[in-house]
Amino acid sequence: MNIDFTKSTDGLVPAIIQDSNTQKILMLGYMNKEALEKTQQENRVTFYSRSKKRLWTKGEESGNFLDVKQIMIDCDNDTILIKAIPAGPVCHTGNDTCFNEKNKSENFLLQLENVIIDRKNNPSEKSYVSSLFSKGINKIAQKVGEEATELVIEAKDDNMDLFKNEAADLLFHYMILLSAKNVQLNDVVEVLKSRDKRD
Repeated sequence: MNIDFTKSTDGLVPAIIQDSNTQKILMLGYMNKEALEKTQQENRVTFYSRSKKRLWTKGEESGNFLDVKQIMIDCDNDTILIKAIPAGPVCHTGNDTCFNEKNKSENFLLQLENVIIDRKNNPSEKSYVSSLFSKGINKIAQKVGEEATELVIEAKDDNMDLFKNEAADLLFHYMILLSAKNVQLNDVVEVLKSRDKRD
């Protein structure tokens, strides 16, 4: 990766951060050579803070780190694009991006996936999801089978409300099963993309 840090007198280049799952642009920061090297070594985004005059790892105070999935450069070798997974809100305002976008319903499945992962990693006695994880993979898989059967039964009738409710139950438990297997929805989407034969 050949970044030209000499184009700017301060030795900095812009670094655009994009959510690897949703493709949303999250924020813009600046990197010098040392910040890029630290980012590559630790797989967590580190910028050069122009106000603090030092390297600054995003999330070092809040815990909302940006875990690197891919680093790309533009055709002029003077701008970096980093695809990352955010560990929490990216903007200091509490929004998921720094571009005035609040948490919106179009990313509900991603939000739900994050809640399921949190229930797995931080069990709660009051959580149904946590209780399923505690019973193990066989119980989770069995639950998915039960919900699939109920959906098939409702598909044969004409009650759309019941059908949609059973579809929601199946999707919910399917997402729990994915999480139990340490698979994300985006991983499944990538498989579907690989099967797309359209030109």
